[in-house]
Amino acid sequence: MNPAATAPASDLPLPSTGRGNEGEGCSCPRLTYSPHPSLLLSHFLLFLVLSLASASARINVTSLPGRDSVQLTIYNSADLTLVRETRLLTFRKGLNKLEFSWANTLIDPTSVEFRALTAADQVEVLDVSFPPRVTNTLEWRIQSEFAGEVTVEIRYFTSGISWSADYVAEVNQPEKLMQLAGNVRVNNNSGEDYENTQVRLVVGTIRLVEDIATLATSHAETERGQRAPQSFTRAVVVEKAKKEMSSLALGDDRLADAKGEKQKAIAKESLSEYFLYTVEGRDTIPTGWGKRLPSFSTAGVPIVSLYKFERERWGQQVMRYLSFTNSAAAQLGKEPLPDGRVQAFRARTPDRLFAYLGATAVKYIPINESVELELGPDKEVLVKPTLMNWEKTNLAFDGNGNVKGWNLKESWTLELQNSRDIDIAVDLRRNFRGDWSLTTTAAYEKVDANKVKFLIPLKPREKREITYELLTRLGTNATR
Repeated sequence: MNPAATAPASDLPLPSTGRGNEGEGCSCPRLTYSPHPSLLLSHFLLFLVLSLASASARINVTSLPGRDSVQLTIYNSADLTLVRETRLLTFRKGLNKLEFSWANTLIDPTSVEFRALTAADQVEVLDVSFPPRVTNTLEWRIQSEFAGEVTVEIRYFTSGISWSADYVAEVNQPEKLMQLAGNVRVNNNSGEDYENTQVRLVVGTIRLVEDIATLATSHAETERGQRAPQSFTRAVVVEKAKKEMSSLALGDDRLADAKGEKQKAIAKESLSEYFLYTVEGRDTIPTGWGKRLPSFSTAGVPIVSLYKFERERWGQQVMRYLSFTNSAAAQLGKEPLPDGRVQAFRARTPDRLFAYLGATAVKYIPINESVELELGPDKEVLVKPTLMNWEKTNLAFDGNGNVKGWNLKESWTLELQNSRDIDIAVDLRRNFRGDWSLTTTAAYEKVDANKVKFLIPLKPREKREITYELLTRLGTNATR
């Protein structure tokens, strides 16, 4: 249902005074009532009073026409959308009443705001009330100093509208470069149709104390059947976040309507800790609507084919990754990349016959940050750790002849094999416990107190071996 202003309940047609189903074959008992003439007179006078009251209630009531324009500012980190709609109203001089309804939608009634865009100094909202016996409706009393047309804006939060990002990575045959294309998908499940709509997509995190959907469905009548007062706690409690939302929505409408069926562009700009994507032109977005729009496409992005092995995480499997950086040097870095799903393909022939590599989800990628795309296990790269020898040394005994301290010396061989036809790098991690020390000729990096990392480059079809000795001091021999 389109949120709209209608005449108050008193403006609705009076119930019919006909007798209904008479003559339709009803077999139920019927009670015939013949009122006294004095009661007929009383009923007539009461009907006259109600009619006069209804006529009086129609004075200065403004009906809301259709929207002239709509702007949706959609957050992807929360079920939250700020709607800004404009309409052209005709006011009478003096007091006007305007009703706004939102039945069958997910609009947050505590967030609805009204303001005049033209003649703002001559149009004033006196108060807002919730009429009794009418659900999902509020009424503004508006004082106008002149009679004529006024462009007004109505703003509110709603839920049920979301957007998400997805990416397609096309990797060249040597797996040195890729073309990365980004898309955004907008879905409307709010129960509300939006026409002539400008869509804005926001990357950023906002904190809510209550979900908008909860507020939309829980704003009901009190136990006595009366409308609750308007002093509700707003869903967005962080004032800074609210100002950011407003500033996003109140920006200039710089993009004209799209012509024909040409591909839409998405303009991007930074605002504080948020990043704003503005979809070119306007769209009609009925409820249940979903649309995929291109965001960017960049070729020549440098990548690294990276393989990881860590027995404690993946057992004997070697996991495959593609790594790149969201930076200007990598042909990217113009804006942060929102979290989304990445599908990766690799060119198998020079004429760009692609093979599917896999898909993964990525988190938000800030500018100048690196990301690793996990593509699952790869059987063409093998890592095999083998314990070659071990011995206990430096035994220490207590007064009863029991061993209280000793050293454990282990000799390990790490076999690596690259069966692929490209250069790769293997990130091989080993975990140790206790008071340990490592002796090896291979370069390694200490990740934390109990983990080391070997980064080993491999040529196509290459096999390599790495050896190391691990000394672990146990019992009273331990120094840490």
